[in-house]
Amino acid sequence: MDVIANLGQATVRRINLFGDFCRFSGRAFAWIPNGLSSWRKLRLLAQQFYEIGTKSIPVVMITGVFVGMVLAVQVSQQFKSVGLEAQMGAIVNLSVLRELGPVLAGIMLAGRVGGGLTAELGTMRVTEQIDALRAMGADPIRVLVVPRLIACTVMIPILVLYADFMGIWGGYVVSVHVYGVDSTDFWRFAERSVLMFDIFFGPIKCFFFGIALSLISCHKGFRCAPGAAGVGRACTEAFVASAMAILCLNFFLGMLLTTLAIRIWGFTPIL
Repeated sequence: MDVIANLGQATVRRINLFGDFCRFSGRAFAWIPNGLSSWRKLRLLAQQFYEIGTKSIPVVMITGVFVGMVLAVQVSQQFKSVGLEAQMGAIVNLSVLRELGPVLAGIMLAGRVGGGLTAELGTMRVTEQIDALRAMGADPIRVLVVPRLIACTVMIPILVLYADFMGIWGGYVVSVHVYGVDSTDFWRFAERSVLMFDIFFGPIKCFFFGIALSLISCHKGFRCAPGAAGVGRACTEAFVASAMAILCLNFFLGMLLTTLAIRIWGFTPIL
């Protein structure tokens, strides 16, 4: 009976936590128009653009280039064994643009950006700065969460484009200069295979990755337990939850976007 009671209590806690997250997210979305309504608020947003976007460029570029290089290393020998090495450009470009670039860059940003947001807001909660904002009559969600939500939603798709570009470049360098694939064939098959839909496939998914990442990280920061241990635990939980959300969203958004492409344009966007 104790096991059943503990299981029931854990289930109730999880449901309450999810309900609290939904209320938190609803309040954040409701404050978005207000967050863009004045120059002072736009200055707060510009600061988050720099912290979340500009400072993350090295991380996503290094991630992208090694994703493309590893993909080329793993695929090139298999393609050469069946005489299809000329099509390396197609497989590298499509894989990086549609799946590997967005997902791996999103997970890296969940660690770099999400962990930073959780640690920053968790420290503000522990040091009672959030309570001080409430005492001054300001809504902490409007002041602290909305700029970070907007910045993540706007900047993460742009950062993924950097990762995609570097991934394609890395795959090209390894394929052509290491494994001897003809450069003309690489780009010729890439041009035939990559459509405009494929270029925007990743950024569309990362738009939702950014929303999920920012809301989860900010919620964990707002609800972290007191003390340094509480902040550290909140950062860990934020990264794990964000990574799981990115993987789940990647699956469902991939199915949705592929279905829309078939319904609207009448083709299946696969190699």
